[in-house]
Amino acid sequence: MKFYRCLICGDPYMGREKPSNCPFCGASDEYLVEAADWIDENESLGELSEISRKNLEEALQLEVNNAPFYRDAMARTKNVELQGIFKNLAKIEAEHASTIKKILKVEPPLPEAGKEVATDDDRENIEAAHEREVAATAFYAQSAVDATEVRVRKVFTALASIESDHIDLEQALLNKGV
Repeated sequence: MKFYRCLICGDPYMGREKPSNCPFCGASDEYLVEAADWIDENESLGELSEISRKNLEEALQLEVNNAPFYRDAMARTKNVELQGIFKNLAKIEAEHASTIKKILKVEPPLPEAGKEVATDDDRENIEAAHEREVAATAFYAQSAVDATEVRVRKVFTALASIESDHIDLEQALLNKGV
């Protein structure tokens, strides 16, 4: 058995082989290191710039809104495949919120009223998810450029990539006619 830790979320993974993505936050395998080599980059982060703090706070709210949206979509669908997809996306978005919370050293805010609610229509939920992920990807990519701290830049870069993967998944579902 080998032990790995994610440089983005910090969660440990045990397995015979390195996974292609972090099973917790979805970061690509480039962010997975052997556990013995892992360092908590949040400990040496220091004071955040004003722009990084603002972008992280906005990102935290975004993730706090998205996790319950996906849980609600999961609860409303009768499609077993979508139940699994929405459940996984909810877990990933919650892990993103947890990661950002650790950087900011704050408790997460409550979801904004109505932003956590899905509908009873699967296609509408996938379309809404797609819009959320497109907006998140663009925001995270710009936030990575704006960040002056290496750790914050790394997290935003990883989040942009992860959310981009979600876009591809949702587009495939839409193309499939779900």
